[in-house]
Amino acid sequence: MGGAATFSNISSQPDSFICVESKTFRKAAHFTAKSTLLTSITGKMVKNVAVILSGCGVYDGTEVHEASAVMVHLSRAGAKVQMFAPDVEMMHVVNHCEGKPGTEKRNVLEESARIARGDVTDLDKLDVKAFDALIIPGGFGVAKNLSNWATKGKDYTINDQVEKVIKGFHQAKKPMGMCCISPVLAAKAIPGCEITVGHDSECEKWPYAQVAITMSEMGCKHKNKNVGEVHVDSKNKLVTTSAFMCNAPIHEIFDGLGVMIKEVLKLA
Repeated sequence: MGGAATFSNISSQPDSFICVESKTFRKAAHFTAKSTLLTSITGKMVKNVAVILSGCGVYDGTEVHEASAVMVHLSRAGAKVQMFAPDVEMMHVVNHCEGKPGTEKRNVLEESARIARGDVTDLDKLDVKAFDALIIPGGFGVAKNLSNWATKGKDYTINDQVEKVIKGFHQAKKPMGMCCISPVLAAKAIPGCEITVGHDSECEKWPYAQVAITMSEMGCKHKNKNVGEVHVDSKNKLVTTSAFMCNAPIHEIFDGLGVMIKEVLKLA
């Protein structure tokens, strides 16, 4: 858990301690532009990477396996990571046992803190100058909380903060990696970009192929790629991969995300 609180004694800690600890994590993790000058003990330049989350849980937030895989691959590459999420209400909360939405209300930032182990920052505070790259994992939270793709389809819009960040990285010519459904964010923020969300022919392995077709209809150049592959849009420094848009074994998705991270960092 970090700090004085452990799994064995966390229940005995007063609420004030837990709140203070969480705030301390956020304050300590706040980045400035100077962070990009950090160098690892190996002498290699440390890459600072921002990761945007959309909640916690595949049906109403970030796909947890994708987020975890992203963090493992970034850690292995020696990158310094800070996670962000918008401080907004979730579209709805889904019972992940039944796949049905309930009446409960939750906050995207607070739910994202579950994945980030408390170390998550309001997206409004993300300073593009402080980072070398941006990663956005998938999950239905992208289509529900970072955009309204889930309800509007091709007539969707994306969260103002998310759009500002994506355009900021693009204008700064800094690389971005998006997987699963999250390339739809790039499709809206960077018209005409090249992306992949897998294949454009629907079958048991590719149940979400219609997304690829819609992206093409919007003017994007969709490239069919297998789960272990990525597409690199060199002009826009955008790397995309299908992840769970494909019905594939989890290790293949993990490996595909590793390729995405590798290609993003090569561009950073």
